[in-house]
Amino acid sequence: MPDAVIFAIGALAGAAIVLAVLGVRRLAHGARDLGSDAERAAYRTLHLAARAARDLRGGASADRHRAARHMRTMLGAQALALVGTDGSVAMEPSHPELEAAARSIAATVGDARTRQVFPKQEASPHGWEAVGAPIIVDTDVWGVVIAFASPLRAPLVRATGEVAQWASSQLQLGELDASRTALAEAELRALRAQISPHFIYNALTAIASFTTTDPARARELVLTFADFTRYSFRRHGEFTTLAEELQAIHSYLEIERARFGDRLGVRLRISPETLTTVIPYLSLQPLVENAVKHGLEPGIDGGLVTIASVDDGTHTEITVEDNGVGMAPDRAQALLEASATSDHVGLRNVDRRLRQLYGDEAGLVIETDEGAGTMVRVRVPKSQPDHEAP
Repeated sequence: MPDAVIFAIGALAGAAIVLAVLGVRRLAHGARDLGSDAERAAYRTLHLAARAARDLRGGASADRHRAARHMRTMLGAQALALVGTDGSVAMEPSHPELEAAARSIAATVGDARTRQVFPKQEASPHGWEAVGAPIIVDTDVWGVVIAFASPLRAPLVRATGEVAQWASSQLQLGELDASRTALAEAELRALRAQISPHFIYNALTAIASFTTTDPARARELVLTFADFTRYSFRRHGEFTTLAEELQAIHSYLEIERARFGDRLGVRLRISPETLTTVIPYLSLQPLVENAVKHGLEPGIDGGLVTIASVDDGTHTEITVEDNGVGMAPDRAQALLEASATSDHVGLRNVDRRLRQLYGDEAGLVIETDEGAGTMVRVRVPKSQPDHEAP
């Protein structure tokens, strides 16, 4: 064989060896990227726990069957049952004889936060043993988690009790979420109740004043009033976009300008990229109404309302400013802590809703002083995967 050919074959073989070594190193590096066996097991358990948590937090509508599937995998049990206080059984895998055994076991598990072990003759027609632990929410038994295995080892016994306590905490969080939702709906009803008597009376009075002197203007105001009330009393969605809320504010201000005439000026400074920002429904209109009613209306000359929005990195910042009568800073702070009978209930309700949704740092920021007007600042995150506008 010629030397050149031998050299070429040798070069190719060497290259193949180098590539093989590099491949092995890459695979080894990839395995390290995935973590150790213990790290991968921890990640898998956390992933299953997160999925089971979503299924449990539905409260009365919780998907027990999917939760049982994830919990069985977490525990490594041969079978697992979630038995409700009404005798319903979510069994994984499904098995009629095991379901009957699970009901029997659940009936003997008390409401103490302890585990109970059941031997073969009591637990399963298959000769499996079982461990049961109650799931207690506050002081009430929500159900019983029962794990089946053969043989039943001490780690599974301990883990079943821990999973029952974890499920209890998830159900309590679900109830808290439901309570927060109900509170948010109550706050919305309060805002609508505030809009109803004050604004509707003034709007109808303004429209009536034009019916004889300017019928075309009166018809235009009726349509504008209809647009605003349709938005304000809609039945769906806790969130909207900045663009939609500004449209409703435009309708509101058109009717107010029919009352104020040239005494009410409006200026918009809206960054176009902020228009799609998702915001809580009726979170800006009450601020504008507060500026008109409490900032400008008491003054003889009226004034100017400025609404602005800017893209501030991870957040959209929105301000509502008036150059009206203003107030002492300590009084502004007191308004956010006032009772529901306060004349500024809209301001307080918006502040509470923002804090409930985004945390205390998201509450309203009020800058004001007597005779210097008032600015109210709102900051909402641009990324809100759990909140969608209808």
